Amino acid sequence: MWCSRTALGRLQRIAPCTVTGLHRAMSALPKVYVTRRVPPDGLDILRKSGQVQFELWDSDDPVPRVELLNKVKGCDGILCVLTEKIDAQLLDAAGPNLKVLSTMSVGYDHLSLEELKKRGIRVGYTPEVLTDAVAELTVALLLATSRRLIEATHEAKTGGWGTWRTMWLCGHELANSTVGILGLGRIGVAIAERLKPFKVKKFIYTDVEPRTELANMINAEYVSLDELAKQSDFLAICCALTPETHGICNWNLFSKMKKNAIFINTSRGGVVNQEDLYEALSTGLIAGAGLDVTTPEPLPTHHPLYTLKNCVILPHIASASYTTRNAMSALAANNLLAGLRGEAMPKELIL
Repeated sequence: MWCSRTALGRLQRIAPCTVTGLHRAMSALPKVYVTRRVPPDGLDILRKSGQVQFELWDSDDPVPRVELLNKVKGCDGILCVLTEKIDAQLLDAAGPNLKVLSTMSVGYDHLSLEELKKRGIRVGYTPEVLTDAVAELTVALLLATSRRLIEATHEAKTGGWGTWRTMWLCGHELANSTVGILGLGRIGVAIAERLKPFKVKKFIYTDVEPRTELANMINAEYVSLDELAKQSDFLAICCALTPETHGICNWNLFSKMKKNAIFINTSRGGVVNQEDLYEALSTGLIAGAGLDVTTPEPLPTHHPLYTLKNCVILPHIASASYTTRNAMSALAANNLLAGLRGEAMPKELIL
């Protein structure tokens, strides 16, 4: 049901003429489809705005594709999440009324940007509000992987904890280490700021070009991709998924890394060749990997990476704090409303 029509039945019993006028007014409001049960702050903004009538796929699970293609017909705006593929098929189904697409994500690899640009559809996204949450989770994943916390918990639970042993479950520490960052942006800087108190010796990074202003904030040195691989004791992947970065973390990269190196990916699964990563981990080419993102998602439970003790896999939870998810939802709603009004969005992706 379109959410702006909630009280229609009650009003019909009281004032039929008023209701008729209200119905006409509501029918003139822009139609919006929300593809998921997003956090409440964003939905409250849409409801209280009085500027749209919206329909919601009221579930934590993705809307079936057939249902999605049907529901977007005639919509002026769509608020989606990263599991919805916004491509030519969907845009054709929506039709010429579609003016604004707002995604509750910082990544936009699920969007066909060329198609959106060609059709003149504006795009909102949600960077910055998730920086702290992603940085915190990255550090947590790095520590859990390097100090073998998941493996240690399993040993304690299953009877592997016997007498104290000198080298049992030894891991790698951050003190006096070199931390590498692939893709230096706000999140990369936030990760480095959190790692500084661990007495990291040196931060290095690579990107499409030097990011001097950001690098100066953490005293990081710009190096080539080869040098990043060779020097890093800990390598954090923070880049966006683009045609240039797709599969960039492959055998060529892993073969240059140190045997004691820890590889951490909280960006997008597509930047990693998972077959190459499995080989690197299973042969001891690198010490360990922590992944919050995979390809596909969810990663099938029979995937070989799950068999490795030196690989920690999380179900894409980097931004999963109550504060951050609500902030993302609110920003996505405000982007949508501003775009429908023809105004500047708080965070617009310039196509």
